[in-house]
Amino acid sequence: MADDLIFYTNPQSRGRIARWMLEEVGAPYATQVMDYDSTMKGDAYRAINPMGKVPAIRHRGHVVTECAAICAYLADAFPDAGLAPPTTDRAAYYRWLFFAAGPVEQAVTNKALHVEATPEQGRMIGYGSYDLVVDVLEQAVSRHDYIAGDAFTAADVYVGSQVAWGVQFGTLPKRDAFTAYVGRLMAREAYARANEKDDALANVSA
Repeated sequence: MADDLIFYTNPQSRGRIARWMLEEVGAPYATQVMDYDSTMKGDAYRAINPMGKVPAIRHRGHVVTECAAICAYLADAFPDAGLAPPTTDRAAYYRWLFFAAGPVEQAVTNKALHVEATPEQGRMIGYGSYDLVVDVLEQAVSRHDYIAGDAFTAADVYVGSQVAWGVQFGTLPKRDAFTAYVGRLMAREAYARANEKDDALANVSA
């Protein structure tokens, strides 16, 4: 039932990542659209996510926040969707999922904020330098059709979203490997469905 899985989001947020993952899973879910200035900061939602941010999901009473965690959780909660490799073959899956959630997210954010570490400071930072992160990410998406190998997984939802937004908004360079990778992901039916639903919500709230 849809009430077993509730999705808290705003169409102008990282909730689009979780929406795509939910569409890939294919299980019924209910959507609660949160407003940045009211419901997202209200006591009821802060009881779900004290950060007052979206997205979040509640699945049979269990709350999950943070997009990478939501992707990993849903892949495990709905194994029939085939969005996670076998447990004996998850090294690349975990590696790149959390590389995107850590070094890529940090490097891109700091770049957008014009925060640039010196080489000495780079030793203190998990991502080292923006240029290094970009080069490693390019190599990762070039090895196979998908980030963890030849099959699409939940890691592609998160990594692919980061790459797609980065190229679109200029926080990542438009390298051939990035555009080819994003092109493969955008051809997925679940990706199209997710965007259609969020675009419709965005038009209503505009």
